[in-house]
Amino acid sequence: MNNNNSIGQKLLLAFDGKEASAEIVSALKNYKPGGLTLYRHANIENPAQVRALTDSLQQIARENNQPPLIIATDQEGGQLTAVDEGTTPLPGNMALGAVNSVELARKAGAVLGRELAAMGVNADYAPVCDVNINPQNPVIGVRSFGEDPEKVGRLAGAMIEGIQSEGVAATAKHFPGHGDTDSDSHEGLFFLPQDLARFRKVEFPPFLAAVNSGVKMMMTAHLALPAVDGPEAPPATLSANILQGLLREDLGFDGVIVTDALDMKAISQVVPMGDAALRASAAGADLLMLSASQLDQRDVFEQMVTSSQNGNLSSNSTAESLKRIAALKNWISQQPQPGLEVVGCQEHQSVAKEIAERSVTIVQNDDRLLPLSLSSDQKVAVVFPKPEDLTPADTSSYVNLDLAAAVRSFHPHVDQYIISYSPTEAEIAAIRDRLHGYDLLILGTLNAFSSPDQALFVRQVLKLGIPTIVVALRLPYDLIAFPEARTYVCTYSILKPSISALVRAMFGEIEFEGQLPVSIPGMYDEGFSARE
Repeated sequence: MNNNNSIGQKLLLAFDGKEASAEIVSALKNYKPGGLTLYRHANIENPAQVRALTDSLQQIARENNQPPLIIATDQEGGQLTAVDEGTTPLPGNMALGAVNSVELARKAGAVLGRELAAMGVNADYAPVCDVNINPQNPVIGVRSFGEDPEKVGRLAGAMIEGIQSEGVAATAKHFPGHGDTDSDSHEGLFFLPQDLARFRKVEFPPFLAAVNSGVKMMMTAHLALPAVDGPEAPPATLSANILQGLLREDLGFDGVIVTDALDMKAISQVVPMGDAALRASAAGADLLMLSASQLDQRDVFEQMVTSSQNGNLSSNSTAESLKRIAALKNWISQQPQPGLEVVGCQEHQSVAKEIAERSVTIVQNDDRLLPLSLSSDQKVAVVFPKPEDLTPADTSSYVNLDLAAAVRSFHPHVDQYIISYSPTEAEIAAIRDRLHGYDLLILGTLNAFSSPDQALFVRQVLKLGIPTIVVALRLPYDLIAFPEARTYVCTYSILKPSISALVRAMFGEIEFEGQLPVSIPGMYDEGFSARE
């Protein structure tokens, strides 16, 4: 294999368009890339459209005498879902952590894999293997299975097996671990101060479990480890000590290493895109995730070819990298493709329903409000913030959350009020005044522990003295911000199966089965549940 002619196989391109645009057709012909990443905002409408798009992209590759394309997306379930319309709304990893069932994690993976395969997407940037032990982590949160490394590894390994059982390559992310940060690598480079012994104890076990489960791909994190690379440590994506030393040699991973997006500020603030691609390749990355910028794509490709020709890019390491990519493509090409009828099918919906029903968690029930027993004339108010994307790795803003509709299926007199994620003082006062006269309040929160205005709203409402159920719809840590709340439950998800399960549990139709997958600092340990 001529490395110069094949160097494009190391590139994962992106583009804007719901159909194959002239620009991406030209890029496929000129660069012969290894594949593409599809993004919800740029490329995705519904399963049928995605299937048509992936079919056309693969046809273009065939016409150019290229190997099959790796076509990947972020279909994690829960908070980050690239293809939403018509697919199965899985509650997400932290909900699975609250259930703590290997069997369900494997089933969830199979749902993700089968539906992506039907759409022609053959690689999933999932599951997240990060251990969420920092409540202030802005980017992982409910994308993690929890804070216990062994449990995270067990569930991640099962999900990987499920995804890959359907012929889709799973991707364990974000190595060496993004769970103990209070910053977002989309916004800048963060230095992790922990020593290597701590990483081996906390961050690495889930990734080792992924390796032992046969994961096909591993995604790098744009985080710096001074304990490994010294005080001027580069992002892990650019570190041979991390990718070749820790991941390849220590953990024994022999699959494909893919970078996280190279246009994230943790990288772009350090080096230009072309230099980042060269350094990531030299460090041991196989696939380089590029932006949709045509200038970036051309710059990276030309620099890669030049460096390969002049010997600055090791021909041996490049050859080994291309072999790993070819082996992955060979595996993908042998997998059968199901029809679109599997997407959102009843069997898959049942998996989502079971995860939701077994994950809802009761943490406090001090006033014994739950299960609810309301007279037909009692009035209920439901209040929650409008969902929004709290990070770039978030698709919550697409969700139409209607908690009141679910409550009305059990009780007729329900009004709904939607507030801002960070309500103003005037908004707080106006809604608080409207809540007088209700017999029961159901307050939904979305990471209120990191939103002082939202937390203030809850505290102000609790002062009304009306029986109130506070529901953490995202992370469980919200109770820290208003410990005076006497009835507190968690769903870990705002998707319909979780909302339905919440209401059924509140009205006693099902039990609260879930256990906290993370501790609430100073209050409750991981694994806690107040169910009787």
